[in-house]
Amino acid sequence: MKFNREQAVQIAKQVVSDQTHRSLTDVEVIVLKGAWDRQDYDQIAAQNQYSTSYLGQDVAPKLWKTLTDALGERVKKSNLKQVLEGYWQQKMAATDSTNPLSQNHNYPLPSASPKQQSTELCQTTPEAPAALTPDRYVERSPLEIICAKTLSQPGALIRIKAPSLMGKTFLVTRVLAQLATQGYRTASVSLNLADSSKHFTNLDKFLRWLCINLTHELHLPNQLDEYWDEDYMGSKVSCTTYFEDYLLANANTPLVLCFDDVDLLFPHPEVYEDFFGLLRSWYEKTRSRQRWKKLRLIIVHSTDVYIRLNINQSPFNVGLPIELSDFTPEQVQTFAQYHELEPDMSLIQPLMQMVGGHPYLLEQAFAHLKSNPEITLEQLLAEAPTESGIYKSHLRENWLHLRSHPELATAFKQVVTATIPIQLEPISAYQLQSLGLIKLSGNQIEPHCNLYRLYFRQYLGDIE
Repeated sequence: MKFNREQAVQIAKQVVSDQTHRSLTDVEVIVLKGAWDRQDYDQIAAQNQYSTSYLGQDVAPKLWKTLTDALGERVKKSNLKQVLEGYWQQKMAATDSTNPLSQNHNYPLPSASPKQQSTELCQTTPEAPAALTPDRYVERSPLEIICAKTLSQPGALIRIKAPSLMGKTFLVTRVLAQLATQGYRTASVSLNLADSSKHFTNLDKFLRWLCINLTHELHLPNQLDEYWDEDYMGSKVSCTTYFEDYLLANANTPLVLCFDDVDLLFPHPEVYEDFFGLLRSWYEKTRSRQRWKKLRLIIVHSTDVYIRLNINQSPFNVGLPIELSDFTPEQVQTFAQYHELEPDMSLIQPLMQMVGGHPYLLEQAFAHLKSNPEITLEQLLAEAPTESGIYKSHLRENWLHLRSHPELATAFKQVVTATIPIQLEPISAYQLQSLGLIKLSGNQIEPHCNLYRLYFRQYLGDIE
């Protein structure tokens, strides 16, 4: 009996459900089927009306990691068939069955190794789940129009700032998709995909990684070795030459590049000083050099820029700054309608009193109410700041991160126990802001929403 795509999808659904207690999303199934059919991400995106960057840099990497953890064997796009078929054959042999794969059969999962279990227990950095989907995108008018209009100008640079899970990537994806319909070349690379222990400690490795990923995003052959000369020209000149003589010269159309999660470099001065200086030098080149006028840059980060940079070498004091805020009540009503819920204030007002206009927290509430009609809003809100509520995983991940950073936990305890907004030393404030746990108004700080105040006031109580 030949192993087919539908059997592969069913196995993937089963192992993910058993391991993570969640279902594969529709877009994950789309990527899975496309990978099985040996399609490129741009083909999958075009056929299903998604952006290539969203599928290739967001959905797919998370899907392959989820399957890797569930199956106990590394899964990537190129070996998907072999891994799933090998797993299927093992289970068929174990059950000594010649019948077709039953869609309702529950197959035992390989147990996690001690190393895997240890990694899961010790993970302390909050992981951003797929909170929103492009088909539920809430317009942030007029930001989309402003971004698109700005990027239509030669040499434009936009800086987008917002805490984690606020929808930065979805805004960029929407803008890039719009520009692509006008014939612009677009590419987006998240620094979250880099191996920090490898790429963030050496400038040459980081710039090579960046160029290779952008080349792949632009569907061009990798010509890096033809332009790179670290010994004589140096990494920055080699990188600039690769951009000018290859990436920019490859077509006459504008090239829009997005660098997402750049604040991940902030703890690594051995890389960020030269890289951010390089971005500033490219921006300056767009002022006077014809070929560089085709370049437009988007820089996305989660926190204020607290690192030291020469004022003339920083990309954070030029271009157009864009800061995302919580959804307004009107936007929350639109969001509720996307989930086929009645957008009346009896739903919106109590929910916003708990989570504000936080896009991710709202998405979780709306999705839960839609899929569990027997649950009332009152029940959901009563359990929200507890270990039995819908936000338990999200809250626990942030708690683990705070517990592994005692100084940050102490600082946040001051915030959640205060009855009025307070001040903190800048670095702690920036770090808490990047996690999305606080709101800043000038120098005054308060919890981002009442959910965080209620939960962490209880669990930070023993912190000195």
